[in-house]
Amino acid sequence: MKRQNEMVDSFLGGHHNFIVNLNQSLDLIEKDINETAEMETICTSEWCTAVEHNLDEVANGLYSISEPRWTTKAKSRALGNVRRRVHDLYAQYKGSAHT
Repeated sequence: MKRQNEMVDSFLGGHHNFIVNLNQSLDLIEKDINETAEMETICTSEWCTAVEHNLDEVANGLYSISEPRWTTKAKSRALGNVRRRVHDLYAQYKGSAHT
């Protein structure tokens, strides 16, 4: 039982770090989107490709995560919040890209 508790604690710690790092990555993408939305020439093809690729990578990673039944409600809610944030950022990107 002790080993199982250690495994659960290790997973929860890794999950927490993953969510924190994911939010930091989304902060960078959001900053890029906001800066580009303020420019006159909105979307270069390189920028659009890079941002869309990065958002797709994050979304694919997020939606491939399956949550074990023993995940706390707070951790589950945090993952849901990040998923919504990716969705919102993609909508913001589409709005500023004018593609």
